[in-house]
Amino acid sequence: MNKSRIFQFCGIMACVFMILLIIFYWDDVGTAHFYLHTAFIRIQATHPTMTNQNQDLSNSKKTAGERITNSEATIIQDNLELMYLENTKGYKGEESSPKMEQAFDEIFQPNFDEKVFELEINSAKTSNELEQIQSERKQKIEDACSDSSIMFSGKNRKFEDIPAKELDHLIVDDRHGIIYCYVPKVACTNWKRIMILLSESLLKQGIPYRDPLEIPRDLVHNSTSHSTFSKFWRRYGKFSKQLMKIRLKKYTKFLFVRDPFVRLISAFRSKFAVQNNDFYNRFARQMLQLYANYTDPPLTVDEAFSAGIKPTFINFIQYLLDPQTEKEQPFNEHWRQVYRLCHPCQINYDFIGKLEGLDEDASYLLKLLKVEKLVQFPSSSRNQTVASWEHNWFAKIPVAWRKKLYEIYKPDFVVFGYPKPRNLLLD
Repeated sequence: MNKSRIFQFCGIMACVFMILLIIFYWDDVGTAHFYLHTAFIRIQATHPTMTNQNQDLSNSKKTAGERITNSEATIIQDNLELMYLENTKGYKGEESSPKMEQAFDEIFQPNFDEKVFELEINSAKTSNELEQIQSERKQKIEDACSDSSIMFSGKNRKFEDIPAKELDHLIVDDRHGIIYCYVPKVACTNWKRIMILLSESLLKQGIPYRDPLEIPRDLVHNSTSHSTFSKFWRRYGKFSKQLMKIRLKKYTKFLFVRDPFVRLISAFRSKFAVQNNDFYNRFARQMLQLYANYTDPPLTVDEAFSAGIKPTFINFIQYLLDPQTEKEQPFNEHWRQVYRLCHPCQINYDFIGKLEGLDEDASYLLKLLKVEKLVQFPSSSRNQTVASWEHNWFAKIPVAWRKKLYEIYKPDFVVFGYPKPRNLLLD
């Protein structure tokens, strides 16, 4: 009798333990979707409905610019996971599974390389001229990445060697087959809005947004609003890199860049020249202590600005040049080099836009993606920092400092085809 009670007690405790375990890990399992869902879809693999589902997808191809419904996107994702897992059992190589790539080909029919001269672009340039500009920009990147005399951090590593945390700027839209690497201070707010509209990742009263400018700024920059490569690690585990590589091969990839020094001016203006409590606490107080002789700066940005205390552009440059800065933590994304955010030597971008020709490039890109009827890029003239201001902003920066700063950002100048600012670097 005692043994029976002991067994009953152990059984009850085991059940309680399992229930607590499920509750504790439910959020991770639900978000990751991988381990629990994988077991389920494997069982369903031989079910007739799954076969019919695959046939329906094969018979209904989508171009990269066509719209995919949420239900279709879910089916696509589940089928790709299934095909990948079933066809890579025991797989240990770096290359992606051919059958997995075939699954993408059955769903997406890339249209990026279609004849450009058929497009009607609102531009002073012809379609052939715009195509030639893109070819030159891509060639610049290829030349810089293959030139052994040009060295910078991470240049020669493989895509597989890039840490997951460094892939959080790659936003993915599976519905249209698009990948966007966002660069802060290069119209990224509006491009993120475009990605949200296309992916329908945010709803307003149960309905997807249709006007990009209606999306609140705080939601635009909330990481939960976007699907990024860095999130693949949690969802797909050890299969993440192979799935990323397939998307990089099949999807249209783009980014927008800007003159590196002008981007720094813009970053300073938006984060330190106006009241920004977050950046004041994280960076400005430290700058004031280290470079402006304030041993005890005000605790809040309101107090600091009321007292006329704020870091200068000179203090900001000192912060960037200080070797201790990067020892403590990597550059913030608003002034981190673009080559560190978007990995141009590992990712073969299909389109490189420049802020200096934003309206023209945005119009051209949306037509190439065949989404111009779904969304229009908002005009953006508010608070633009222009290159003509560059000399005035750097007037009080010693030439020796300018040269050191150029060396830090030189890869961005070279890779993305910006001329060396010789007028700022002359003694």
